[in-house]
Amino acid sequence: MNNLDQFNDVNKKRAKEINLKEIFQVLKRRFWVIVLVTILASLVGGIQNNTTTIPLYQSSSRIIIGADEESRKTLQVIVRDSVILDKVIKELALNKSAEALAGQISVASVEGSQVVSISVIDSDPIFAAKLADKTAQVFRDEVPNIIGQDYVRLLSGAKVSSSPINQSKNNKLFIAIIGGLVVGIGLAFLLESFDDKIRSVSEIELLLGLPVLGRVSKVSRRSVKKKNNIMQIDFNLRGENIGNK
Repeated sequence: MNNLDQFNDVNKKRAKEINLKEIFQVLKRRFWVIVLVTILASLVGGIQNNTTTIPLYQSSSRIIIGADEESRKTLQVIVRDSVILDKVIKELALNKSAEALAGQISVASVEGSQVVSISVIDSDPIFAAKLADKTAQVFRDEVPNIIGQDYVRLLSGAKVSSSPINQSKNNKLFIAIIGGLVVGIGLAFLLESFDDKIRSVSEIELLLGLPVLGRVSKVSRRSVKKKNNIMQIDFNLRGENIGNK
């Protein structure tokens, strides 16, 4: 490696160091922006996270459909049909339409088997289990009347769920905090891009294309006042000495 390559490598390293320093300086100067945006985002996320939502519970009843795949798919469609659900509504004395009830019920087959799961979602976990079992029972009883074959057997009843399916603990809050940090940092650099103040000697040299020969130190009001007091005391002492002579 020749001297020119070494010189270029040194310049690249210095440029990287300067860039990192500038980034840290921007973050330091705009730290209040980042903190403020993060706090606001956290408050919004916390409110959203703690907003009262109606918990929903899911319960499933399992049945066995002893038929070929095509017939099994047809029977799965019938589970949510009004011919079944009207009877369920009547037996449970529900004040709902078959269409509304069908929206709470889902039917899915266990892959590679004749087992079919009838799932119900409701805000009442006990009712969800009760509705799943009743739907499975009515379906089993009505299938022979519909297609003339007794294909359906009950496998297992629904269990009352104790955990809602629509509540996540602190996901929204964590997302809000991370989002607030990202937005805050982005806003900090955006504000910095609009700030045309000259903050360093290197910026002056870059703008003017001339080297800086010297700088004026920053003087605080306290130091000026202190210096004035010293000068006043010195002046008074000199006056007294002259008077004594």
